[in-house]
Amino acid sequence: MTSSGSLNPESDSFENRPVFYIGQHDSARTEVLTDEQYAQLLDSGFRFVTAPITNKHFFDRVVELLRSHHKEREQWSQQRGLTATQLVNPSLPGPVVPTLTDKDTSLFPSNYIGSLAVYFSPWIDLCSPDPHISSVSRQVLNLEAAYANFCGARTIIVPGPRQDDSSRGIAQYARAIREAMHVANRANIIIHMPMYREPGLEEKVETLSSIFIPNNGPEAEARKEIDLFSAWDSWNTIRSVCNYSMRLFIALRIPRRVPEKALQERWFAEPLHYLTISNETFQLNRAGHPSLSRHHQDLINRYMRLRSVPWLILADVGPRPEELVALADQTVGEFPTLAEADHALKERRRLHKPALHAHVGYMRYLERQQPPFSAMETPTLTSFQDWLQPPLQPLADNLESATYEVFEGDPVKYDQYEKAITEAMVEWRELKKPTSTATPANPSSPELVVTVAGAGRGPLVSRVLRAAEITGTPIQIWALEKNQDAYVYLLRKNKAEWGNEVTLVKTDMRGWEGPRLKGQEDVIGKVDILVTELLGSFGDNELSPECLDGIQHHLARPHGISIPHSYTAHLSPISTPRLFADISSRVVGDPNAFETPWVVRLFALDYVAQKVPGHGRFQQAWEFVHPVEVSHADDFAEVHGKAAKYVTGGVGSMAGASGTNEHNARHCHLTFVCPTRGVIHGLAGFFESVLYASQTGTGKEPVEISILPDQIDRKSKDMISWFPIFFPLKKPLYFPQDTELEVSMWRQTDDTKVWYEWLIEVYAWIAPSARIKVGATDLHSSRKVACLM
Repeated sequence: MTSSGSLNPESDSFENRPVFYIGQHDSARTEVLTDEQYAQLLDSGFRFVTAPITNKHFFDRVVELLRSHHKEREQWSQQRGLTATQLVNPSLPGPVVPTLTDKDTSLFPSNYIGSLAVYFSPWIDLCSPDPHISSVSRQVLNLEAAYANFCGARTIIVPGPRQDDSSRGIAQYARAIREAMHVANRANIIIHMPMYREPGLEEKVETLSSIFIPNNGPEAEARKEIDLFSAWDSWNTIRSVCNYSMRLFIALRIPRRVPEKALQERWFAEPLHYLTISNETFQLNRAGHPSLSRHHQDLINRYMRLRSVPWLILADVGPRPEELVALADQTVGEFPTLAEADHALKERRRLHKPALHAHVGYMRYLERQQPPFSAMETPTLTSFQDWLQPPLQPLADNLESATYEVFEGDPVKYDQYEKAITEAMVEWRELKKPTSTATPANPSSPELVVTVAGAGRGPLVSRVLRAAEITGTPIQIWALEKNQDAYVYLLRKNKAEWGNEVTLVKTDMRGWEGPRLKGQEDVIGKVDILVTELLGSFGDNELSPECLDGIQHHLARPHGISIPHSYTAHLSPISTPRLFADISSRVVGDPNAFETPWVVRLFALDYVAQKVPGHGRFQQAWEFVHPVEVSHADDFAEVHGKAAKYVTGGVGSMAGASGTNEHNARHCHLTFVCPTRGVIHGLAGFFESVLYASQTGTGKEPVEISILPDQIDRKSKDMISWFPIFFPLKKPLYFPQDTELEVSMWRQTDDTKVWYEWLIEVYAWIAPSARIKVGATDLHSSRKVACLM
């Protein structure tokens, strides 16, 4: 269940669409735009621009520094007869980049610095195998980071590594980024990465390595076979070294050819800040205007559904700085007043106002063509994306009225419950089942005894009464509720809406004595239909099995009906960097954060497993069926209800408890197949429930609800009462391609509480009948935050 906010789809308008925030980047730009140039770009439809931190003067100065250093070292080595190996000895002094001067930059603090995305120098090479070049590049990075931070920039874009095949180079790069984040301690750092290394879209700007090291250009990389996941691998190393900092983001370069869905989803799960689209990615349509393929449009539409919508940067689409009109100030005197200067500026902008940029115009067209927000994309529901919530403990805590109101805002769930109750009543009559109100004097009494256990504010009671009216079924109805405050609400509702037809009992359902039937008050009767609303995001995580164990002995045997009839828990391993970063930030205040099963509307994630024969992407962990089939139900319930109060030490059951709840313990071992390499941050948990299965034997479809991603639209479309549950990992688990993830999970109990334990192992095949273990997690346990019985 969710726990806050109004989730009623009818309360929000869905005719809106995500907004495109479009910026401009020129890879050849070496100077910050003037105020007039910036204004003209804004007039042509762009909302922001990138700005280089340093200029060509600084570049020339750094190149000359390295060239002089190399020349001095060569002369020094020749005089001493040293070899080339000795020449590059890292113990010898290297070049030191002097501080910036006003000639090295045109970036200065301004009132609009916050609207600029400042860009680090693209010519540095933090991955260079030459220690002096990598050192100089790191110095330049820190100088620029410090200066941008001083100027007030809050978004700094760093060109990503040019190649992915050097683990040493990527490690150097990652370490330098981590250092720069300490230097620019108030800014977000955005790494500009390609989706994959597409030939022909390599960076064109020369680097220090390409200047000083022969055959070190992008051509060598372009000749190699394309590894679709190599760029993501490099990014994974960078953010891991930076400890998943919440100030580290991605600017993702969209390729000309959209890759396979698996790679798209991998990047979808990452912290995207920008999507950059270069001029080469656009195609000209028949009219000669820029356009994008349908695959590109689908990708952008998908990414724009994120809660933090990525901004768009159009790269190298023009206009170039020299193409912007230089507006001479000839209309005012040498010392104009502020009013005269403002009027002159507006007049010049009116006369020289540029038309809407062609690429911007096309992107605005795509913005309008996006599918409108659906019923599941209201602002309220969107705000729940990847927002961690601790699971409810309805047995231990009394819920507030606002929380009940959230649950009641989902018509789909209650429609399915009403459908299940209706079918149960209809089939009861068709099968001529005896009712619990039957007596020797009236053996064919038609009145059904219906009990709603855990009634809350009464939505299920209303549905039972409606089902009885629709089917013409006479009933005696009981409603049980342990929350004394909700009980007061039910008393009022019984008078105002239900005509005092409902017998209300304030009690924990496990301690209820049973129904005292009308006209037979001295006799404790049985229940024909038991209706409960105890399911959690994992089915059993809010202790539905334990609650129903304590009341099932009141159910008439063998014909009594429990709604729900059964429920199953399901798992899938996922990559969700945002949640891992979020939980990491909570550990200081909550040491159990990584061993807490969180309720969360999972959105920015990647399901790393694939569906193959015998192994699904979502797999069933276990099942609970009600009522529990035991030989002596009454004796069982009595023991179950009392034993936990008088626990004595023992050796044959969990934690020395009496073992009365051992039948509700579960264990599963699941195998997931992962054809591509990746990293997982935890397990996503879901549930399905059969509310009522037809007993007529006619093959009628059962009435079900589900939150499984591949089943919810078929079984309970647009149901919003439950978000998935997330079992996190303390450390991300990396796995190579063509591996199998072995997931073990336990539902544990000691008769006073219930908790989960989980473990994941990685196996790689080395032969058709042999595999080796290449990784594993610690055993995680939620015992310290267990659900109290």
